[in-house]
Amino acid sequence: MNSRDTDRVQDVVWWHLYPLGFVGAPQHAEPEVVHRLSRLHPWLDYAVDLGANGLLLGPIFASETHGYDTIDHFRIDPRLGDEDDFAALIDGAHRRGLRVALDGVFNHVGRQFASFQAGQADWFHPDGGDYRTFEGHHQLVTLNHDNPAVVAYITEVMNHWLDRGADGWRLDAAYAVPTRLWARVLPQVRHRHPDAYVFGEVIHGDYARIVAKAGLDAVTQYELWKAIWSSLNEGNFFELAWSLDRHNEFLESFVPVTFVGNHDVTRLASQLADPRHVALAVAILCTIGGTPTIYAGDEQAWVGIKEDRPGGDDAIRPAFPDHPAGLGHSGWETFRLHQQLIGLRHRHPWLHRARTRVLHLTNRQLAYETAAGDARLVVALNIDDAPATVEVGAGMVGKGGSDAATVELAPHSWVVLGD
Repeated sequence: MNSRDTDRVQDVVWWHLYPLGFVGAPQHAEPEVVHRLSRLHPWLDYAVDLGANGLLLGPIFASETHGYDTIDHFRIDPRLGDEDDFAALIDGAHRRGLRVALDGVFNHVGRQFASFQAGQADWFHPDGGDYRTFEGHHQLVTLNHDNPAVVAYITEVMNHWLDRGADGWRLDAAYAVPTRLWARVLPQVRHRHPDAYVFGEVIHGDYARIVAKAGLDAVTQYELWKAIWSSLNEGNFFELAWSLDRHNEFLESFVPVTFVGNHDVTRLASQLADPRHVALAVAILCTIGGTPTIYAGDEQAWVGIKEDRPGGDDAIRPAFPDHPAGLGHSGWETFRLHQQLIGLRHRHPWLHRARTRVLHLTNRQLAYETAAGDARLVVALNIDDAPATVEVGAGMVGKGGSDAATVELAPHSWVVLGD
């Protein structure tokens, strides 16, 4: 187990937002600075009320369009503001006990990036008259991560914003970056900022090997994300049980970043075929090992479908009201559900490193023990249209105070025993 990771983020629940969309910034770069980043300030208390104690920001650096085509990592995107706006946000977040992690796009850059405009070919990968791009996107030019100047640049960027108060980094598309790059950069970053938390976006692959070779604290747990919504939709808890076993294996060497929604996928309320299962998905997220993230808006049961087309992210990255008071009435029940489950997690910080053990498994019912040392909870789920009796093992006390080896579950319901 990576003790750095466990010690520093054991209590963290990230509230994840995509700033350019959140503040309603235009889709293309503006020449003048507009101080929209201040629109996040009224939402900091909302994040704390939710139970979050970390703010995970999407891209905030100067870019051509969506933030992932960065043109200057040392400048706040003019559509969001300037460095004074960033400093004010960091101050407001830290005064409320919110850590702040930034989104580092270091695999590729936009074509207006200074070194690309200057024709510094050694910063990139020449490819048949043009340059290698990220997953076929013409505007996203892949950096040459073997160039010492690129290594030095990335190191300097990461340290620059940590010097200015950021607490960590999410490394975008880390799966596409050679692990040897991070193995060169991160020791230099940690020499200056030993408490910085750094995790990588990894969709598939050997998570544990990537963490070890790159020197990351963690990676994103996409396998578990898929298993949660897929099991609920298909009535197949065997898939989730298998993924929980895999999750246990990852926890032997690192604590994954867990989620049921983010800025790149269809929103949870749209992904799930039955809206009643939103509660079950969040219950799973909050009762297993990991460092959880809540994608802003999911706690209000917002809907949005990711589409594979230009503008296909717009529905999942909408503008928020100027103030939480502008939210509609329909989402507050889901907000209170999140508060309840995040509160449970804060009462049991050992859940960060907990392992799970399946106690009862059918297609449509699942019970698992989640434990660390002598501490344990039992979670039981039923996604059937009929009530179900689920085995939970002896010694678990339910809300009624009874001690039984089984629990009765209503249709499409969940329960946590031992809290």
